Amino acid sequence: MVRFAAVRFHFETYGCTMNHGESQDLMHCLRRMGHTIVSDVESTDVAVVNTCVVIAPTERKILRRLHKLQEYGKRLVIIGCLASVAKERLLQEFPGALICGTSDYPSLPAILMQEYGVPRTSLENDEPAGSTILPIAQGCRGSCTYCITKMARGDLKSYPIEELRDRAKRSLSQGVGEILVTSQDTAGYGMDGQERLPDLLKVICDLPGDFRVRVGMMNPDNLNDIVYDLAEAYQHPKLYRFLHIPVQSGSDRIIHEMGRRYSAKVFLDLVNKIRTAVPELTISTDVITGFPGETIEDHQATVRLMEDLHPNIINVTRFSARPGTVAEGLKDQVPGFVSKERSRELSALRFHISSQINSLKVGREYSVLVDEKGRGKSVMARTDDYLPVVIQDELPLWKRVSVEITSATPTHFYGSVLGDIEN
Repeated sequence: MVRFAAVRFHFETYGCTMNHGESQDLMHCLRRMGHTIVSDVESTDVAVVNTCVVIAPTERKILRRLHKLQEYGKRLVIIGCLASVAKERLLQEFPGALICGTSDYPSLPAILMQEYGVPRTSLENDEPAGSTILPIAQGCRGSCTYCITKMARGDLKSYPIEELRDRAKRSLSQGVGEILVTSQDTAGYGMDGQERLPDLLKVICDLPGDFRVRVGMMNPDNLNDIVYDLAEAYQHPKLYRFLHIPVQSGSDRIIHEMGRRYSAKVFLDLVNKIRTAVPELTISTDVITGFPGETIEDHQATVRLMEDLHPNIINVTRFSARPGTVAEGLKDQVPGFVSKERSRELSALRFHISSQINSLKVGREYSVLVDEKGRGKSVMARTDDYLPVVIQDELPLWKRVSVEITSATPTHFYGSVLGDIEN
């Protein structure tokens, strides 16, 4: 057996669920090597920062944090999307840091072995956890003009369905109660091969055990190719009735300028198809305000689409020009104060719509899965349509219980327990 001095690692992760899943994998790998993961940055030997480049404010925040960690005298490992698209810049600003982009992810165990003198191992999830993140692919099939993530992660590369089944099975054997299926575009899964997302979901949901599966963000153009098969997959009781499908704009002209391959009508029809097949479906969508050339008429088209769509959640982001993207060089950049005002209007609309939807659920009874400790003696639970319910009671995690919804806010619900724990 190889003997080595254990190293204390501290992780900070920015960005999407995919990044968090990859950090989770790497932490499990390091633990198996015999190292320690610590939450306190002051006591760590090495700080691992998993980075994001989607918007400029996040990039600036990450760079400030990296400089602070450098001031602490910590050894830095910088991974993720920023490490892919700005490696030379990071090497100049943080000499001595280990910088690994997304393409290096499969080789990280070997890189760590070389750097810290540990035996090579594969990135597998073997730590017990209540919830696990299951990345199913790298990259995407799209070519959005504003997106720098495509530059970082490249074209779609789906992971084999057998490998994903085995990872899910292994996690469930360790007591996991929730699997979060994620990628840049889950609807694109397998479109570089034979099998598709509905096939993968059926394989995972058919595994034995009492657990739930949540599907991450998917793009409309790829969803359109699998909508009926996906609607059938959503009939499985283990699958949360939750759909995250970004539209980004309600203006067909802006959608086209963004490089996305659908219209507002196609998007609305698509959502209505799956809503018809899957009752009580929770819909989350994303909108970008202030895209170059966006007029007041374009903005109003987005407002009208949100009113017609009536989604449970609208995630509003102001446009941020990213280096090297087509959108960075487009004319008619929208002034920041205009984008900010439009963002405020859409956020207000979001809370108005969600208040209307949520108020209708007060008094209803749900079976919920307790998945998070809350403040004080409270817990957070999820309904089968992924609605967050706060319960003012000390309950064990990853158990099911029946509740009555007693009140609602625009973002969550409050519930009281009915009867005993179900499992």
